Amino acid sequence: MQLNVITLFPQMVTDALSYGVVGRAIKQGTIQLTTYNPRDYAENKHNTVDDKPFGGGAGMVMMYDPLYRTWEDMKKNLATGPLLFMSPQGQKLSQKMCNDWSQLPALTLLCGRYEGVDQRFVDAHVDEEVSLGDYVISGGELAASVVIDAVARQIKGVLGKEASAETDSFMESALAPPQYTRSDLLGQSGVPDVLLSGNHQAIAEWRSQQSLLATERKRPDLLAGTSGD
Repeated sequence: MQLNVITLFPQMVTDALSYGVVGRAIKQGTIQLTTYNPRDYAENKHNTVDDKPFGGGAGMVMMYDPLYRTWEDMKKNLATGPLLFMSPQGQKLSQKMCNDWSQLPALTLLCGRYEGVDQRFVDAHVDEEVSLGDYVISGGELAASVVIDAVARQIKGVLGKEASAETDSFMESALAPPQYTRSDLLGQSGVPDVLLSGNHQAIAEWRSQQSLLATERKRPDLLAGTSGD
C-alpha cells in the first residue's frame, strides 16, 4: 500500500513510524511511505507557506497555492488515493474507518499547522476530515502517524501473525480480553485456570465472555451502538 503524507515536518512522521512492526514493514517494502513538504512548492525566496487570515484574527493560515502545487505534483508522480485532512473538526477516527482504508491501494494524509488550512483547498481537494478526538494538538503529524499505524497493521504481511489484528480491541465493536504471560516473580499465580487447561474451545469461550465483560465495564457505549462509528 502506498501511504503519503503532506507535512511541513516530514521527519516527525518518518521518525514516529520507524519503529516496531510498521517500521519493519516500511523497510521490507510491504508498505511505502512518502512525504511531501509544501515548502518545496512555495514560489518565493523565503519558502513561505502561511499568511495572515482575511478578516483578521490570531495566528497564521496555511496558504492555498503551495498546497495545490504539492497535491498536483503528487498526483502526477504516485498513487494518492483519497486525501484525508487531519483536523479536530473531522469525523472521529474509528477502527472501521482504518479497516476500510487498509483495503485501498493508496491513501494520502494532509497535516495542518498554525491556525488551519485555507478553506478553499479543503473544499476543493479534501475527501474527508478526520479527528483523533475532541481536543487540539499543535499539528497533524502525530495524528497522521496514528492513522497510518492503525491502517498499516490491518495490511497483510505487516504483523507477524495475521490473527493478531483480528483480536484487536474494537474489531467486533468490543474490547480485547485480558492477557497473561510468563512471570518469574509471580509464576502462574493469578492466571485463570482455563488459560492453562489446553482446552482451546473453553479458552475461546472464556475470551469471548471476558471481552464482553470488559466492554460492559469500560465502554458500554460500544454495546449500545453509540460509539459514533
